[in-house]
Amino acid sequence: MCGTCGCSDENSVTIRKPGEENSTHQHEHDHGDGLVHSHSHDHSDEHGHGQPHNHTHEDNHVHSHDHSDGLSHSHDHSHALEIKIEQDILHKNDKLAERNRGYFEAKNILSMNMVSSPGSGKTSLLEKTIKDNNGALDFFIIEGDQQTMNDAERIKAAGAPVVQINTGQGCHLDADMVNRAVKALKVNDNSVLFIENVGNLVCPAMFDLGESKRVVVISVTEGEDKPIKYPAMFSTSDICIINKIDLLPYLDFDVEKLRNYALQVNHHLEFIELSVKTGEGIEKWYEWLKNTSTKNQSKS
Repeated sequence: MCGTCGCSDENSVTIRKPGEENSTHQHEHDHGDGLVHSHSHDHSDEHGHGQPHNHTHEDNHVHSHDHSDGLSHSHDHSHALEIKIEQDILHKNDKLAERNRGYFEAKNILSMNMVSSPGSGKTSLLEKTIKDNNGALDFFIIEGDQQTMNDAERIKAAGAPVVQINTGQGCHLDADMVNRAVKALKVNDNSVLFIENVGNLVCPAMFDLGESKRVVVISVTEGEDKPIKYPAMFSTSDICIINKIDLLPYLDFDVEKLRNYALQVNHHLEFIELSVKTGEGIEKWYEWLKNTSTKNQSKS
């Protein structure tokens, strides 16, 4: 189980390309002596999700103390252990994220972590971006969802190489998942890598994936107070895409109020207003994408 947010364990994570039936699960165990070993389980046979196997390590200690008056009391240290586990998980993730970042920089890969609530239009935005710019930019996509290959199939049909990460009950991607997915995807040098995170404005904000840019997408159907309700996500993002502006005539939504709320938590945040459905404002996104890709490659 994820010790940070309690969402899931590594056993439920699968990484595969559209059309692949088999999946491999990799497990890693940290022992008290500081050694770590990992092993993989191939789930292509009868040993599937319906027959879970778990590795449990009990670590909740209860201590009793006897006093001179003959009285004794006991207490446990589970809270301290939980804090240490959370710190260890985030520290391990950050180290792997730096490894990813170094790899992306060495290969001139512009990597973008796409984050949002479910239904904001991330996948639709990627589909249109790929179709309208294929040839001008070299796209590779990592899709993150709890279940199904639906989004990966959509991206494949749009014309870009893609791998799907299914997190099971997990509510976010982490640096290790991305590292493994990049190896499976075989991302080209001088390319653009989109990492579409699991739809969630909370936990993905905590996990650095090694991305060059973090792009938060919000639709006008969600309410303009999202930035102050979920400040961690907006404070860690580089650009905010406001999608579905074609619906503004039918909604009680104040774009300026959204901008002001977002700037309260991140005064460096850039904004692009667009509609994937009608194409309104989409050229501003393409211009930003091309300029950012050019700047990324000029650093080498």
